[in-house]
Amino acid sequence: MTSATDSPPPKFRRRAEARPDEVLDAALVLFGDQGFARTTVDQIARKAGLSKGAVYLYFQSKEAILEGLVARAIGPVTEAAFDRIESFRGDPRPVIEGFVRLLVGAMRDPNVRSIPLLVIHEAPGAPDVAAMFRRSVLDRALPALSALIAQGAASGHIRAVDPELTTRTIMGPLIAHIFLADIFSVGNAEPATLRRLADNHLSIVFAGLEPHKGGPA
Repeated sequence: MTSATDSPPPKFRRRAEARPDEVLDAALVLFGDQGFARTTVDQIARKAGLSKGAVYLYFQSKEAILEGLVARAIGPVTEAAFDRIESFRGDPRPVIEGFVRLLVGAMRDPNVRSIPLLVIHEAPGAPDVAAMFRRSVLDRALPALSALIAQGAASGHIRAVDPELTTRTIMGPLIAHIFLADIFSVGNAEPATLRRLADNHLSIVFAGLEPHKGGPA
């Protein structure tokens, strides 16, 4: 006979740490299949094999689940990069290159790539979704890159440019690639294609940031 000490731990204790990810995995599938607006917390709970009450132990709302998906997909990729961008002083081009290659590398993961696509699709009809993504990602990324470019121009490492517009120029083609590959099936997210995208994009950006001849070093 199996003693009490040999019995497996209760299911709740065995799985408690994994449950937030189970909720997020279920939500990602449902949001992708039927959209954010048409998905309910009940459906997410059933998909995850949990009760609705168990879902609310980890996430206060459906919006909080989406925010959790954003944090899980993008947070590990960008947190270290943001810290470096915000503290860097000098020629911004190596930092820009590292950031672009980091993002392009992350886009190889369908679960990461699906998050901005989901937000873009849902934002027009769900302003809270757009506000959440802006608060979680854009409100840190855009000012950090703009400040990086501004200090590089002020120190003469790159030519004088509009920092905010240049930041949009850097980010824009990456967003466009997501649209073209995943919505219109133009190109793909294969590693070789993404490497060529990064190489081509950076060569154009850096040519435009090159200091004027005869200007400050």
